[in-house]
Amino acid sequence: MADIDNKDQAEMDPADMEDVEDVEEEETGEDENSKARQLTVQMMQNPQILAALQERLDGLNGSPSGYMESLPKVVKRRVNALKNLQVKCAHIEAKFYEEVHELERKYAALYQPLFDKRSEIVTAAYEPTDEECEWKTDEEEELTVSKQDEMKEKAKLEEEKKDEEKENPKGIPEFWLTVFKNVDLLSDMLQEHDEPVLKHLQDIKVKFSDPGQPMSFTLEFHFEPNEFFTNTVLSKTYKMRSEPDESDPFSFDGPEIMSCVGCTIDWTKGKNVTLKTIKKKQKHKGRGTVRTVTKTVPNDSFFNFFTPPEVPENGELDEDSEAILAADFEIGHFIRERIVPRAVLYFTGEAIEDDDDDYDEEGEEADDEEGEEEADEENDPDYDPKKDGTPPAECRQQ
Repeated sequence: MADIDNKDQAEMDPADMEDVEDVEEEETGEDENSKARQLTVQMMQNPQILAALQERLDGLNGSPSGYMESLPKVVKRRVNALKNLQVKCAHIEAKFYEEVHELERKYAALYQPLFDKRSEIVTAAYEPTDEECEWKTDEEEELTVSKQDEMKEKAKLEEEKKDEEKENPKGIPEFWLTVFKNVDLLSDMLQEHDEPVLKHLQDIKVKFSDPGQPMSFTLEFHFEPNEFFTNTVLSKTYKMRSEPDESDPFSFDGPEIMSCVGCTIDWTKGKNVTLKTIKKKQKHKGRGTVRTVTKTVPNDSFFNFFTPPEVPENGELDEDSEAILAADFEIGHFIRERIVPRAVLYFTGEAIEDDDDDYDEEGEEADDEEGEEEADEENDPDYDPKKDGTPPAECRQQ
């Protein structure tokens, strides 16, 4: 085959050879880059590919060059001394995170009065003053004082008119339910039958473990009296570890959630949204008669959040339980770190817009680049889609 290829090349006109080289360069240059970018975008939009890639990356710590094996024994001995120093660094780092946890506990006490007042406003236990409700938008800051007063008076009259037309609601109705529905991570857990229950959610609080106790935090969901269960508080505690594993000290990277414990929900009879009743028809083999059997089976619900899989003492879990716990830990951490401190911004959607800004811009840039490349190709008088294997635009799969 090599001889035939050489013969063909020898018989080709030099000008033709230049054309071939140009096409090959184009194919291996811009075209391959374009395809690579498209493939990358597709991968980034596929959560299964991302999860698999992350799993591979988590287990990929680099490949040893073989240099260590070639070192003299006396040098290896000194490297062991460095590794012992690294272990001591890990233990110091653990102490650092313990002090960070103490700071979190300290500042949580400072935040709590503000969160309590937030809860009082949401539940109508406290009506904020006009001064507390004053909020200037960017547009208002640019207006003159007289114009601001005029607009405020107009807005006040409109509000009074609306209040006359309908009953004035208490507090901020469905505050936490709206927060949950606005956040993808939480809305994915919500079912339609969960919403009437979550309308009674009045507050979410974070409680940290006491000084001297093992590191942990508890999420408390406070409910007003309702028809679904008798609990006033549903809680979930996440137990954490902030010390290097003796068997693998170099893997330490700060506190990690090791397990979590939910609570028992005292459901009112017939109101348990985590269960559903199904009816099945069974046919008798001999007589041929048919009967209907009623069975109670588990139902998808946000409230399954309070009954996580138990972690056995040996720490070994099957793949499904491990995946559930991994997602559970992520949700618990997100509620603690983002939802509770910034609830009003998730209620209004402002926090979500901030989170999404970067992703939207990257997506637009990728689309623009792809569009520009296609336009360049179509405007190029020498461009032939048959040469690069790309089908015409009207033939491409949408």
